[in-house]
Amino acid sequence: MGGQKRIGILTSGGDCAGLNAVIRAVVHRAVSAYDWEVVGICRATQGLMRRPLDVVMLDIPQVDSLLMVGGTVLGTTNKGDPFAFSMPDGTLIDRSAEITTGYHLLGLDAIIGIGGDGSLAILRRLAQQGGWNLVGIPKTIDNDLGCTERSIGFDTAVNIATEALDRLHFTAASHSRVMILEVMGRDAGHIAISAGIAGGADVILIPEIPYSIDKICEKIRQRQARGQNFCVVVVAESVKTETGEPVTKLECLGQTRYGGIGQYLADRISAGSGAETRVTVLGHVQRGGVPSPLDRLVAAAFGVAAVDLIAEGKFDHLVTWQNRQVVSVPIAEAIAEYGTVDPNGTLVKTARGLGICLG
Repeated sequence: MGGQKRIGILTSGGDCAGLNAVIRAVVHRAVSAYDWEVVGICRATQGLMRRPLDVVMLDIPQVDSLLMVGGTVLGTTNKGDPFAFSMPDGTLIDRSAEITTGYHLLGLDAIIGIGGDGSLAILRRLAQQGGWNLVGIPKTIDNDLGCTERSIGFDTAVNIATEALDRLHFTAASHSRVMILEVMGRDAGHIAISAGIAGGADVILIPEIPYSIDKICEKIRQRQARGQNFCVVVVAESVKTETGEPVTKLECLGQTRYGGIGQYLADRISAGSGAETRVTVLGHVQRGGVPSPLDRLVAAAFGVAAVDLIAEGKFDHLVTWQNRQVVSVPIAEAIAEYGTVDPNGTLVKTARGLGICLG
């Protein structure tokens, strides 16, 4: 792709720390190395759907201070599938053609889409249908894309959860309580297992490994017998009840979300062990805040590599982190492989080796 080109960039799905660092890296590489124009598309594909288009031109002075800023200056959304877009009257319509029209109205040569597996699947379908060029960058605090060892936002989320566990240890010990920390993890326990080990948890519960309340209570009694009259438990929000039922809550807009497993465990642990139990639900705190140095480094590497893929004409690919380097893989291959915690993997073996109860 010789000569000046115009590329778009958007963030899609849930927000996380490090998105602005990616935007900054993309603009630096595109402008400095290739003299391209960069268009920021606001609120994911909705920016291309709106008339007038909801976009902003990006240049180096505009993005240079974004390295340590959380969230995304472009805005994002995890609602509104363009192929079944919910209208005010409740009907669902296909608005994908409007997005393709927006792409062509901008005169874009390619789009860099930053998202998780769901967002990337939608973006890929739009690109194939609309005949536009797409390069993807993985973003998810859950770190559940199987093709990459790291996704933007994961390290920061683990740091925040670890800090919470550090703080909970003191109050747990002061009051001889069982403190339960419920962390995010839609279908995978990566945050829970990583933060649990780093934060010295006594019990770690993840959706990949079955558990029983009896075993957890036994762990508490073992600690009490050693004179350790407190216990710290970390649980991923997607962990089910002992009988295999998901614990969810219905929000005011009619959406069902994970939430409540911490309280479910607290009630049963109190009944089974007699221990005074408290619950902390960390929630969206894990998505916010200043990105960690590692998230900034990965964001920088991903942003530069994504622009270089466009320069090479290598589309329909996702940049990934493998063996301490950036490797591109086909998006279809990347989103087909879901990355849960390996029950026989290093982190699980490490937790067991440390005497941590996994249920």
